Amino acid sequence: MFPIIRNMTIKEFFISRIAAFGHAFRGWVHVLRTQQNTWIHSIVAIVVTVLGLWVRLTPHDWAVLVLTIAMVFMAEFINTAIEAVVDLASPVRHPLAKTGKDVGAAAVLVAALAAVLIGLLILGPPLWLKVSQIFSR
Repeated sequence: MFPIIRNMTIKEFFISRIAAFGHAFRGWVHVLRTQQNTWIHSIVAIVVTVLGLWVRLTPHDWAVLVLTIAMVFMAEFINTAIEAVVDLASPVRHPLAKTGKDVGAAAVLVAALAAVLIGLLILGPPLWLKVSQIFSR
């Protein structure tokens, strides 16, 4: 028997896993409802996906783009969690609380800038080719 489920039945194990997914989805909805940048990330992800379909990216390029999009969302989610915990632990303004929030925001910025560069490297050449074909007709 797996050590994790030694003291629970299979039914209890699956019910607890379903509950864990519920917690995760509530967190996702919270981020979408409270973080404006998440909507910007979502719109950019949709545009990148549509462009990727249009230029017919390879499976390898899709894998890199999916990981990149996930990286940006993960950074945003972790930043939101950091902000919530800092607000709970330090309801009054404190320099260390500000530092924690600023560093979390910097992580999102690094992820977003890397995503832009990766998007340009992957989508740039095939997009340039498609657009130049359209205008050369």
